[in-house]
Amino acid sequence: MKFKSTIFICILIGTQFFANAQTNALVERVRLKLNTVNDYTAEGVMKTDVSFIKASLGKVKVYYKKPNLIKVKKDGGISLLPKGGVSITMNSLLSTDKYIAIEAGKQLYKGKTLDVIKLVPTDDKLDWVISTLWIDPVEALVYKTFTTTKDNGSFEIAMDYGAYTNYGLPSKIVFGFNTKDYKLPNGITLEFGDEAPISKQKAMKNKKGTIEIAYSSYIINKGVASSLF
Repeated sequence: MKFKSTIFICILIGTQFFANAQTNALVERVRLKLNTVNDYTAEGVMKTDVSFIKASLGKVKVYYKKPNLIKVKKDGGISLLPKGGVSITMNSLLSTDKYIAIEAGKQLYKGKTLDVIKLVPTDDKLDWVISTLWIDPVEALVYKTFTTTKDNGSFEIAMDYGAYTNYGLPSKIVFGFNTKDYKLPNGITLEFGDEAPISKQKAMKNKKGTIEIAYSSYIINKGVASSLF
């Protein structure tokens, strides 16, 4: 009888853990805040730091439409965002609730004590394998993410916030990635230099690249045409 009771308690604890993992209250607060944004058009300045690509500062427009449509358009040029990666917005990552959320402690980040939560998707159609979020439990804002995808490497995103915190939209985003996983957009060629040996080219392509966008304004929930994507 005692053996059966022990099994029952273990099953109950395991079921309760699974339920808590799926329904993390903090992640749900973040998701509900982001879900108030149906679409936006944002303006900003993009700075690219990729060792084998020469690119200057440039004004950009960012278009987003729920659930996961996003486009970055640079004035007078082509966007240098890596192809096929996870969207650079949290809106897209948390546009679904098909994941398990697992609490992974707390961590000090830029003077804030953030909750660390790992998300594991339960939908095989999603293109990411695991994502770790660093969330402010008071503001329900995500300040950093690290996401591993199925086919396009890993991406790190750091965010600062300003005037649009009520929508969970950042004032600045820094998108970091390993350049060996970088897939060049159409129309972009490598700029190593003709004299660069093969070994140097390989070394340059095995470094970390960053793309930073500082936003100056957002137009939120005013409609974005699907034809833009």
